[in-house]
Amino acid sequence: MGDHGPDMTALETVVPAVLGLTAAAILAVACLCAKRIRARNKKANHDASLPFQPTRRPTAVRSPSGAPSHYLKKSPSPTAPKPPPGTLQPPQEQSPSPPHQTIKYSEENEIKPKTILNEPKTPELESPDGGGDDAEYGKLGTIVFKLRYLTERNALVVSIVRCRGLPGKAGPSGTGDIPVGMNGKTQTATDPYVKLQLLPEKQHKVKTRVVRNTRNPVYDEDFTFYGLNLQELSSMSLHFVVLSFDRYSRDDVIGEVVCPLSGIDLSQIETQQIALSKEIQPRSLKIRAQGRGELLISLCWQPAAARLTVVLLKARNLPRMDVTGLADPYVKLYLLYNGQRIAKKKTHVKKRTLSPVFNESFAFDIPMSEGNGASLDGVSLELMLLDWDRVTKNEVIGRLELGGPRCVGSALNHWQEVHNSPRRQIAEWHKLHE
Repeated sequence: MGDHGPDMTALETVVPAVLGLTAAAILAVACLCAKRIRARNKKANHDASLPFQPTRRPTAVRSPSGAPSHYLKKSPSPTAPKPPPGTLQPPQEQSPSPPHQTIKYSEENEIKPKTILNEPKTPELESPDGGGDDAEYGKLGTIVFKLRYLTERNALVVSIVRCRGLPGKAGPSGTGDIPVGMNGKTQTATDPYVKLQLLPEKQHKVKTRVVRNTRNPVYDEDFTFYGLNLQELSSMSLHFVVLSFDRYSRDDVIGEVVCPLSGIDLSQIETQQIALSKEIQPRSLKIRAQGRGELLISLCWQPAAARLTVVLLKARNLPRMDVTGLADPYVKLYLLYNGQRIAKKKTHVKKRTLSPVFNESFAFDIPMSEGNGASLDGVSLELMLLDWDRVTKNEVIGRLELGGPRCVGSALNHWQEVHNSPRRQIAEWHKLHE
C-alpha cells in the first residue's frame, strides 16, 4: 500500500491537548488581572473614604469614679410661675436657682387693708424676731384677716394676711412660751402657719404655707368657701389655729382664734372687704376653767398567767374642747416597767360626746423576775385622755398614773387593792390631772 499522509490518530490526540493548555493559560492570566484590579479599586476606595468619615453619636459623660453614665437635669426655679394644668412646661433656660434663703419680715411686704377694724397700730420699726411685741399684741400675738362675700357666687372669701408678735419656742434663743417637742430635737426657731375651718360642721378646712424663722409671718393668702348663703353664715364661726411647724416632732399649737360671724355686719362684707385683728388665745385655758373630767377603770391582776387586765369603762364631766360644746375623746394606755414604756394600747375615738362609753378591755403581759415569778413591783400604768382633731394635733385633756412613785390618793389605794386581791376585777373612778 502507498503512503496515505500523516497519521490521523496522533493528530486527533495532540490538538485537544494543546487547546486545553491554551485555555488554562488564558484563564489563569484573566484571574490574575481581575485580582490586581480588585486590589487597586479597594485601595482607592479606602483612601477616598478617609476625609468623609461619618460623625459619631455623642455619648454620656462618664464619672471618673466609674459610676454609670448619666445626664444632668436642671431643676425648675421655685419662683417661676407654674403653667396651667394640661399644658407642657417650656424648658428652663436659666441656671439652677441658688439655695433657699429665709426672707425676713418687713413692713414693705405688708398689704394694707382699706378698712381696718380694731387693729392695733403698727410700730415704725418692727424687728424680725418680734421683740417688744408682747405688750402690744398680747402674749401669743394677734392674727389679721380680711372678709368679703361674693353674692353672685354665694361664696365667702377669707384672706389670712399675717400674724404679729408670735412667741418663740423654748430653748436658749426662745422665750419659752411654746413647748419643745417630745424627742429633744425640736428647733428653737418659730416656723408658723395657720389652719382655718368653718364651725360647727368642720367641712371646709384649709391651711396656709409655712413661713420660716419669724415671729411676724406675712401670708396674704385667699381662701374661698362656695355654696354659703348669708343665713348660713350668720350661724357659723371662723376657727383659726396658729401652729409652729416642727420637722422632728409633732407641730406645736401656739393658740387659736374663734370669730363668730353673727357678730359681724354681713351686709357690709357684701359691698367691701373689711379687715379684722384678733388676739390669739391659748387652748389650755378652757380646760383649766372646766376641769379635766373623770375616768372609770377596772383592773384585774392574775399572778399565775403574769397578766394585768385593764378595762376602760367610761368617762364623765369632760371639758368642752370644740366650739360646738363637745369633744372627740379616746384613751392611750402605756405599761411601764422600772420607768420604761414596754407596751402601749389605745381605745377607739368616741365622736361628739362629753360622756364617752368605751367598754374596751386590754391585757398586758408582765415581765417575770428571776426566782420570784411575776409581780407588780416596778410595774405602773400611765393613761392619757385625748381629744381627737382632724386639723391639728390631738390635744391631751388629762392624765392618770396607777402605780409608780407619783401615784397618790385614790389611784394609790386602787393599785394597792388590786395588788393585794389577785384574780378580782376592781373598778373605781379617778380624776384626771394635768
